[in-house]
Amino acid sequence: MTIEIYQADAFTDRPFGGNPAGVCILPGPADALWMQKVARDMNVSETAFLNREGGGCNLRWFTPSVEVELCGHATLASAHILWESGLVSRKQGIEFYTLSGTLTAAVNGDMIELDFPSEPESRAEAPPALTESLGVEPVYLGKNRFDYLVEVGSEEIVRNLKPDFALLATIPVRGVMVTSVSDDAKYGFVSRFFGPAAGINEDPATGSAHCCLGPYWQKKTGKSEFLAYQASERGGVIGVRVMGGRVKLLGKAVTVFKGVMCV
Repeated sequence: MTIEIYQADAFTDRPFGGNPAGVCILPGPADALWMQKVARDMNVSETAFLNREGGGCNLRWFTPSVEVELCGHATLASAHILWESGLVSRKQGIEFYTLSGTLTAAVNGDMIELDFPSEPESRAEAPPALTESLGVEPVYLGKNRFDYLVEVGSEEIVRNLKPDFALLATIPVRGVMVTSVSDDAKYGFVSRFFGPAAGINEDPATGSAHCCLGPYWQKKTGKSEFLAYQASERGGVIGVRVMGGRVKLLGKAVTVFKGVMCV
């Protein structure tokens, strides 16, 4: 028996940019331990595992070390692969059945548009390890069910961060997003995302973080639509539209390779 597996770079229009995701298309449900082992060997931020069910797809996401409840870039990559491979017509939207409910993907011009839940933060106290590991003084600190959000005073601070990942990994959250206003008028805000506790020191382009960042910057600016830049080494461009309890994430993806696993 063989299983197709792909790698696609998400939130970018060029290979080796954005965030790489594994996409594994399964004939049916698979054992979680097996999926975790595949994700560990793929060794990218997340590997998505898909199997068709009814009119949509079951979708689960694994980092090299844990299963996660919400992942934007691997969902974007999954939709891209389903359309590019011809498994789903580009005229047809896709429903994904996930741990975070039903998520949808649709073609929007030359972009893929995802419909995700809003994940707003609330003001929180900073654990000592957080500010110490980042080495910065927050302008604001909040937390949602997944992550801490840290606003800092400038894009320069965001770009120059060199976190202590060992210390950051001791904080019991999925990750930490650090954000500021962008120096480039094209972008509404910039960010970086660190998730050593989930096995990812720095995630290159994090769609699910923008389910929090979008509502946060909406509160600050009164705007509901942004083009955002994730200032990792690879870089990522994420379109964000805040719509009440939902957030639309827009981006592009490119396939890097296709392989076959012998099972």
